[in-house]
Amino acid sequence: MQACPYDALYIDPNKGTAAKCNYCAHRIEHSFEPACVIVCPTESIISGDLDDPGSNISQLVSSHDTTVRKPQSGAKPNLFYIDASEDMLDPAATEVTGSGMWTEQAFGVGHFAKYAESRLDDSNTTSMIVQLALEKKAKKSSPRDQAIIRDVMERLSGEDDSAKRSYDQPSKGILWGWEVSAYIWTKGIAAGTYVVAVLSMLAGLVEMSDSLWTMTLGIGIVFLAITGFLLVIDLDRPERFLYVMLRPNWDSWLVKGAYVLSGYGGILALSIAVILLDLDRSFLLLLALAGVPLALLTGVYTAWLLRQAKGRSWSEDSFLPAKFLFETITIGAAVFFPLALMDPLSFLVGGIVLAGILVHDNRLVIRPQMEPLL
Repeated sequence: MQACPYDALYIDPNKGTAAKCNYCAHRIEHSFEPACVIVCPTESIISGDLDDPGSNISQLVSSHDTTVRKPQSGAKPNLFYIDASEDMLDPAATEVTGSGMWTEQAFGVGHFAKYAESRLDDSNTTSMIVQLALEKKAKKSSPRDQAIIRDVMERLSGEDDSAKRSYDQPSKGILWGWEVSAYIWTKGIAAGTYVVAVLSMLAGLVEMSDSLWTMTLGIGIVFLAITGFLLVIDLDRPERFLYVMLRPNWDSWLVKGAYVLSGYGGILALSIAVILLDLDRSFLLLLALAGVPLALLTGVYTAWLLRQAKGRSWSEDSFLPAKFLFETITIGAAVFFPLALMDPLSFLVGGIVLAGILVHDNRLVIRPQMEPLL
């Protein structure tokens, strides 16, 4: 918000959050151009209707060689650059120095900002006092001394033709907290255990007793509850989780996933009720007709959610849903079969399998990180 040179972003007084760029919708609705277009002194920013072939912006795009940021992401951006170089469009092409062309204010602003890149020694430190002294000395000195001082400042500033970053933000390090990697595991256990139990019963590998059903469903409910808790506390504004349920955007897998988790939780609750009320066990199979698909979606939907993040490396991994499916089934087998066999060796094998997945899937668990926004 502070980086916006047009003062178009602000803190919403009602919500207490920063209003993001919305293409100045309040201006567009009244046939005004966005603030950035109005303020730009060189008319370098052009807005308009790309669907109108007669508009100025459509003619510019059609008559010039244009580029967009990260076209391989499939995001289909509507922001086009004319005669732009790679350094201008790819922030990673410039060196990370901790300062930008206009964003470094530690060593003076305004009149003295022209000396901000001065280097007084090899350690790349700049003294504001020296800048002020040289500036004042130049004003009071003879023309000959002024020329010498200017020459010293030019030597200090040096010549550097390499591309410089205009703006950058401090590195946030790992953007995912432990909650994300933890809930991927907990929902994998909640979903995988139930799926493996039902499939093993249908295949005749395991006879599902009431106690085994109770343990399986109990594990599902407990770990699904932990998943929901982790999902909510991972939000910066946990109370807004209600928006996901009450004001859903059905294009988002975040919304779809929330309803999948709710549906799967309902199936588990009804299955437990069948056991506690001593109803006909055939009801468990009927519930499984909906429970197995919902359980599989519970384990896999995060892959589609990650793939919706266009421009990230996740969106380019077409096998990500298959990976989540494999890990969900494997985790479920590692939990269920020791319970079914009640054999110390099976518990050991299950623990080894879980540890192996934990070590192997270091992207999601040990190093839960995503690429920085570019």
